[in-house]
Amino acid sequence: MRSIRLLPAVSGVAAALALALTATACGPTEDQSADKPAGSTATASPAEGGSGTDVSDLSKGFADKLKKHGVDVDKWKNGEWKNWDQSTWLREAEDFVNPVIDDLWDSERMQTAKSPDQTIETQATSGGSDPTPRPVTAQREKTPYHRHAAPVGKIFFDAPEGHMACSGTIVKDPRHPGKSNLVWTAGHCVHAGKRGGWYRNIMFAPAFNDKGKTPGALRNSQAHEVYPYGQYWADWAVTSGEWIRSGGTNQAWPYDYAVLHVKPQKGRKSLEETVGVALPIDFSAPQPAQAGTIGAWGYPGAAPYNGVIMHKCLDRATRMSTAPATPVMYRIGCTMTAGSSGGGWFRVLPNGKTALVSNTSIGPAGSNGWLAGPQLGRGAKAAHEMISKKFG
Repeated sequence: MRSIRLLPAVSGVAAALALALTATACGPTEDQSADKPAGSTATASPAEGGSGTDVSDLSKGFADKLKKHGVDVDKWKNGEWKNWDQSTWLREAEDFVNPVIDDLWDSERMQTAKSPDQTIETQATSGGSDPTPRPVTAQREKTPYHRHAAPVGKIFFDAPEGHMACSGTIVKDPRHPGKSNLVWTAGHCVHAGKRGGWYRNIMFAPAFNDKGKTPGALRNSQAHEVYPYGQYWADWAVTSGEWIRSGGTNQAWPYDYAVLHVKPQKGRKSLEETVGVALPIDFSAPQPAQAGTIGAWGYPGAAPYNGVIMHKCLDRATRMSTAPATPVMYRIGCTMTAGSSGGGWFRVLPNGKTALVSNTSIGPAGSNGWLAGPQLGRGAKAAHEMISKKFG
């Protein structure tokens, strides 16, 4: 058993911020067993999948539920999930389905997953935005990741563009203390927003590439080195109503957050029990000037990064507005690129505890010098409460 601490290095700010998170857990190598509330309405999506078994083993009752959404289990398993026709693409909150397909996310498929570059294409509006922050060079996280940033991992999913990847963070579940199965990420990592529906085959791999190997070395690695804690498929997803209706537009970026409930593809222990740690969430949505120094973690995949190495940035938060009459977002200097989308933003609370305060949403078009994330206020808290109650 060892103590897991999340300790970012100094990254150009006036003084280093120690975002320390301590928990007792067995490492994977030891045991292989807004200015205003960010969104007014959170919408839940009952997942009809994620049983932790191959879809061929699903019960008839489960298959019947899928068929109510137009999903035939056998056809889905044999490739029907690749049909992205707009007339059949499920998009409403209650339509989320994510049946587990054994062995879909093998090491090669995970390593070649693309980053959702289309989300890094917006500029700040002149009103309500502070000057563009100076770039802060992203620093590699220390290895092994399970000792330094165990709550952070990669989210894999399928979209019309192919197999994709984002970042995510394990967060606490108030109704399951010490046994959370919740993962925080960006809305655009689970739902296409205005232009489509729910993405498919959504899976979370905490501490992905634990030893920080290069892509070449990782191709020849054992499974436990690629995904040391195993694979966790989403069986429920919640994002904001604003994202479902308008996601991908400047009006929706301040509501670009989501929370997943996951289950292990193998085994019965909760995600928090297995990894040994989960972060609380700060829903107070402090003004950027009061938020202080924020640390962002993720797996940037667009050049000059390769998507398999965890990075982090530290900077003081400033204001960014993407559209009139929408909440102000947090913005920090950071050179991380697409692929870091959905990754957690952390701050130290007055009580000395580290909490998740935002997630990576957008960055500048055509360059990489800053990132912006939503303030987590009333709407985000409602989303978190909704998914916690469902499994409470």
